[in-house]
Amino acid sequence: MILTDSLISIIPNDLPPAAPPLDSSSYLELNHAAEIALARLNGVSGLVISVDWMLYSAIRREALLTSQIEGTQATLTDLFDAEAHIAVENADDVEEVTNYLKAFRYVQENLRDARGLPLSTRLLREAHCLLLTGVRGTNKQPGEIRQSQNWIGGTCPGNASFVPPPPDRYLFLNG
Repeated sequence: MILTDSLISIIPNDLPPAAPPLDSSSYLELNHAAEIALARLNGVSGLVISVDWMLYSAIRREALLTSQIEGTQATLTDLFDAEAHIAVENADDVEEVTNYLKAFRYVQENLRDARGLPLSTRLLREAHCLLLTGVRGTNKQPGEIRQSQNWIGGTCPGNASFVPPPPDRYLFLNG
């Protein structure tokens, strides 16, 4: 962390790290543990009735948790009800989560399609437009790169749980 304009924000180190340089032997044990975890997941997936249903639920759960950072008050039941065309009381909050899912699918489809956009600023900006379409924040420059400091939690960066790098320190992808 560094102190910037009297704010504490997270500024990640450059990649790949220069000091100390990457030592592939230091990752052998971690890589082995990851391979074992993937093997376990593969084994357990055979016990699940439907991997697609498991992923369907997991992605929605992630959408809900991510949306709650912004104050959205929706539950998995609310989302399932809305997808089944059952009226929900908090339709605005559910729409925010639905937009998250639309943006996720848009990025996923582009990355899977050989003719789709690569991971780029353009792709992220287009996904951001989908995320903010017709919901709270629709007037907050959808698809534009933020020019002011933001934070998560708290009422200001000084009491926030997380303060990302200031806008002038962001590293942008080509495109």
